[in-house]
Amino acid sequence: MKPLKRLGRKVVYEGKILKVCQDDIETPSGAHVQYDFIMHQGAAAAVPVMEDGKIIMVHQYRNALDRYTLEIPAGGLESKEEPTKLCAMRECEEETGYRPQNAEFLLSIYTTVAFCNEKIDIYVVDGLVETKQKLDEEEYVEWKSYSVHELLEKIEKGEIQDSKTVAAILAYYRKYCIQ
Repeated sequence: MKPLKRLGRKVVYEGKILKVCQDDIETPSGAHVQYDFIMHQGAAAAVPVMEDGKIIMVHQYRNALDRYTLEIPAGGLESKEEPTKLCAMRECEEETGYRPQNAEFLLSIYTTVAFCNEKIDIYVVDGLVETKQKLDEEEYVEWKSYSVHELLEKIEKGEIQDSKTVAAILAYYRKYCIQ
């Protein structure tokens, strides 16, 4: 298959966490088309496992959906050079009030490959030491712990729809719970 060729990229909007671009693309037939593209710096997420085996989840408002969602703790990289492991551990502490002592890589996902390059590296974190939440001014986050089976049921019922959370819980279950 003959590849498509990017001829140019124009940034049409730059926000706090993303850039919106328009790409000029040449198709294999020679036609010129325009693709919209969202450029994201990247993110990391944590599956925080408590001593009793329950997983800490955060309940927070998501403006894009105009509702609260149940998710694993996550956040954007402070810079492209920041190690995702450190970001995942930081976000866990900020959102839950528990500082992880250990982090093990679980998987990477691209959230919306049709129009965005956001990549999220997901880690399983444990050895949780209670501190306190360190929320950003615009964040309103509450947390609660659940068993893996409770979370699988919430996924099946459509109560958890966030892609990083669904992928993380399913991968965690497969790697750590199925013998």
